[in-house]
Amino acid sequence: MNQSVSGTHELFFSPEDTKDFQSVLKDVQEYISSKYSTLILDGGDDEVKQQIKRYISKYVMDYRILVKGMTEEELIDTIYTEMAEFSFLTKYIFGTGIEEINVNSWRDIEVQYSNGTCEKLKEHFESPEHAINVIRRMLHISGMVLDNASPAVLGHLSKNIRIAVLKTPLVDEDVGVAVSIRIVNPMSLTKDDFVKGGTATEDELDFLSECLQYGISICVAGATSSGKTTVTGWLLGTIPDSKRIFTIENGSRELDLVRERDGAVCNSVIHTITRASENEKQNIDQDLLLDMALRFDPEIICVGEMRSYEAYTAQEAARTGHTVLTTIHSNSCESTYRRMCTLCKRKYDIKDETLMSLVTEAFPIIVFTKQLENKKRKIMEIMECEILPDGNYNFRTLFHYHIRENHMDGTKFVIKGSHEKVNGISEGLKRRLLENGMPKETLVKITGEEGKKC
Repeated sequence: MNQSVSGTHELFFSPEDTKDFQSVLKDVQEYISSKYSTLILDGGDDEVKQQIKRYISKYVMDYRILVKGMTEEELIDTIYTEMAEFSFLTKYIFGTGIEEINVNSWRDIEVQYSNGTCEKLKEHFESPEHAINVIRRMLHISGMVLDNASPAVLGHLSKNIRIAVLKTPLVDEDVGVAVSIRIVNPMSLTKDDFVKGGTATEDELDFLSECLQYGISICVAGATSSGKTTVTGWLLGTIPDSKRIFTIENGSRELDLVRERDGAVCNSVIHTITRASENEKQNIDQDLLLDMALRFDPEIICVGEMRSYEAYTAQEAARTGHTVLTTIHSNSCESTYRRMCTLCKRKYDIKDETLMSLVTEAFPIIVFTKQLENKKRKIMEIMECEILPDGNYNFRTLFHYHIRENHMDGTKFVIKGSHEKVNGISEGLKRRLLENGMPKETLVKITGEEGKKC
């Protein structure tokens, strides 16, 4: 059938008969939308996709449409991508090795790869309106609407793809839309990947994993894109199948911890996400889910990110027998506690000294991650906060990444350094790990204190 159509095109069409793609797209959109709009809105599975493509193919063949520079198959695929997917962004969003897509304007798009490199795309949208229409299709999946009443929107495409969008009047009209699309796959790295990539040492990773397994709450701190979620995902992936995990994430799910063996689930995990609503009574935030988590008898609770008053509930959970793993935006280990206090105050106006005593008791271990100028991610420091008998704090740096050389080689950043062990853990933390069931030989291994009595 395709051969006969192609032959007809060759016999009856000359170059003058070709149309420009945008006008063809407009015509096909009107045709499909008027007859099969529910398919577009419900699209996603392969059967629906193929059905839409058949309708597009029928239209193209019935009206004997040609677009210069495209074969019939390319034309049908491109029309489908524009109508039911996300234009040229589709191949980047669902491609491999891509971590972030930034739309600075309709004609300025950048892609950041997981190896740290950044590339400006030659491809772009046809206009500001085209960009807005494509982004609206993305947001439709998470039930969000982008319009003049809601010009700033957070949404998601799937459990590990988050979207933040700004449109006019928050950005200039000739920009159309500004978008950040973050693609997170925290379970893609193994311990060997971390070690070989220089993110951390085996000793650091073993220490954190054993602490979490034996009841020590941990907070992973750092800026956006510093690797917090990746470290968190790996740590949770080391938890034995017998321990029950409850995760809470904001808006979209990035963690995927369910493990199967021989076709059956072998570990115990409950994944939850928040739900935003214009009706305040129907708004489900992290604080409410954290309160629910305590009723599900979890051994480990993961709060994807402490960003508001859920910080108070998280520290309460950590101080009442639950092991809590969470992340926070902060610029050092020590400043993480002050940041926690600031967030806790959003729920209750408590004195700083009181809050400081609460959060330091709740989270004895802080991990600080950072993306350096050469785009390499590092665990820069692992710190223990030891609470002294007189109530003062001893901030003990256990491990840190020591930068020995830092210079420019042309346009390239050259950073040389090494991970170093600085101090051992406190006697109080050793005692707590033993009380929580850690075997003495494991404690000796993670402290490196061979021959010493623990």
